[in-house]
Amino acid sequence: MNLHVASKETWVHKVNPSIKLMTMLLLFIVILLVHQLNILVYLSVIVFAAFWCFSGYVAKVKSLLLVPFILVFVSSSSSMILFGKGDIIWIKWGLIQVTEESFYRGLHIGFRALLFGLSGLLFTLTTRPVMLFYSLMQQLKLKPTYAYSFMAGFRLLPIMAEEFITIRNAMVVRGLNKGKGILGKMITFRSFALPLLAQSIRKAHRIAVAMEAKRFSGSRDRTFFYTITYSRYDALFILMIIMMLIISYIASSTYPVFPVGDVRYGV
Repeated sequence: MNLHVASKETWVHKVNPSIKLMTMLLLFIVILLVHQLNILVYLSVIVFAAFWCFSGYVAKVKSLLLVPFILVFVSSSSSMILFGKGDIIWIKWGLIQVTEESFYRGLHIGFRALLFGLSGLLFTLTTRPVMLFYSLMQQLKLKPTYAYSFMAGFRLLPIMAEEFITIRNAMVVRGLNKGKGILGKMITFRSFALPLLAQSIRKAHRIAVAMEAKRFSGSRDRTFFYTITYSRYDALFILMIIMMLIISYIASSTYPVFPVGDVRYGV
């Protein structure tokens, strides 16, 4: 099963995965603590530019990946806008009440969700899972038992997807994939679930036995096939995140997009 998507490597791909992970976690914490809407607006624009320029994928793929996060932005912001509290009422119709305060708080929540999505996409698209786990073992001293288990589980995902397609094609050829109604759908689901579960148990048992035989339990010091080191790109990545926050703060103070400060109700 070929799931490869053409991409090119940028300098963000060369950043140490552990450094990138810790920096992104700190960025998430900062985003959670920011209650200024204008800061989040400018930060969203800058993070979007970084995602678009440094992810390494073609525009079509990046656009498709953005669709679910745009939907999350619309759904999360609209729920607060239409049903939030506030003193200055703009629209009131039944249960729907749009106020000035709820409008800005809704945009704030939407941009926060969008920022999480864009930052996560930037990290995911520029980090190879194998390198991430090797870096966690070498830089953050994660036990090989957990790291190699996660890597083995990650490698099982495309195998499971390929087996699902094989079972589905076999059922179509034999005319067994035509369940109607709730009972028929349940029978079809069981026909898929039981073979996949049996195959998963067998493969997991084989992997566990192989890892135990190769002493992946962490009972001895190991050498690594890939050696992950630090480089100048790590400092450049940290500097880029810091500059994102500084520029967002200065731009929000100098050229505010919305005439509002702290969007918390009653503050």
